[in-house]
Amino acid sequence: MSSLSVPPPQCLLKPFVSPQRYMFGPGPSNVPPRVLAAGSQPILGHMHPEVLEVMDDIKSGIQYAFQTQNRVTLAVSGPGHAAMECAIFNTVEPGESVLIAVNGIWGERAADMAERIGAKVNTVIAPAGGYVTNEEIEKALALHRPVMFFLTHGESSTGVLHPIDGIGELCHKHNCLFVVDSVASMGGAPLYMDKQGIDVLYTGSQKVLNSPPGTAPISFSEKACEKVFNRKTKPVSFFLDLSWLANYWGCDDKPSRMYHHTGPITGLFTLRESLAILTETGLEDSWRRHQEVAEYFHKGLEEMGLKLFVQDKKARLPTVTTILAPSGYDWREITAYIMKTYNIEISGGLGPSSGMVLRVGLMGCNCSKTSVDMVLEALADALKHCHKSKV
Repeated sequence: MSSLSVPPPQCLLKPFVSPQRYMFGPGPSNVPPRVLAAGSQPILGHMHPEVLEVMDDIKSGIQYAFQTQNRVTLAVSGPGHAAMECAIFNTVEPGESVLIAVNGIWGERAADMAERIGAKVNTVIAPAGGYVTNEEIEKALALHRPVMFFLTHGESSTGVLHPIDGIGELCHKHNCLFVVDSVASMGGAPLYMDKQGIDVLYTGSQKVLNSPPGTAPISFSEKACEKVFNRKTKPVSFFLDLSWLANYWGCDDKPSRMYHHTGPITGLFTLRESLAILTETGLEDSWRRHQEVAEYFHKGLEEMGLKLFVQDKKARLPTVTTILAPSGYDWREITAYIMKTYNIEISGGLGPSSGMVLRVGLMGCNCSKTSVDMVLEALADALKHCHKSKV
């Protein structure tokens, strides 16, 4: 008789086959065959010279994508949330004042993270579908005297592309680090880390880069590193401690890399391939394509009689479009119908836009006029077949 009290799970005795879907939500995006193939290569040790070379290639790719020459540039093992915590946990100590721009759910999450480590959290709040002006930001900087100002560049919950120019100068004028979340915008909208005075910039692998979720590029300026490496207290997370990560990624002056954690080897292979594709495509061409496809999509939506959530055309995020939920319809029924009938994922709102919008993400390999035409056809059909309230 077996000594086991838990029997073998029957569900694991049959194979799982993932269905093919058009991933046109706010992320993750579809992963192209070339990137999938990179992830199927043989596993190597996380300290093998070939893997260290891959890590060096990734650093170069991130520097290109971010337009930075920062030495401390790497990829956190984890999703965008891990990079967000890495940015906040390393630059902020308990009791310090921080300023968070809340223009959607990601500003809310950043404020929550900073509060958890004992920071004095101050916020400047943007109107729904809008952004915070430089004048409002400078006023808040002068009032709260924060050590760090956090801003989401591409707010995927509201579809806002927040203006960046001039903010870095304001932060440095007030002796404050400028931290930017570009998870939904990197590769899809112009961003220049060094020129725009950004001190910490991070993104995720699963949006424009079309890589599987699980790696998160991040970069720290010299000004940011000066604060991080002269902390009075250790960061609350060992796993996200930049002094360890910088050495693991070969970003410091030490002669050898020390073991910190076992990195996601296949995730590094796929991230390298995704960055190679972006390099071959060209950053400016990627920005241009995402803008052109977004404008084509917006025109098609308006011709259907649908309205966009973000009124200011210049503040519309090219990668994720927010559409006001059509009056009288249940957005859940629309997304379910499109999934069932067309095998296309689009989603509802998130955070402040919950229940108010439909969100469509066309990023990287999914960013094409062909994809737009598919979504427009599916939306038109859904509005014909889904129940519309007469109230």
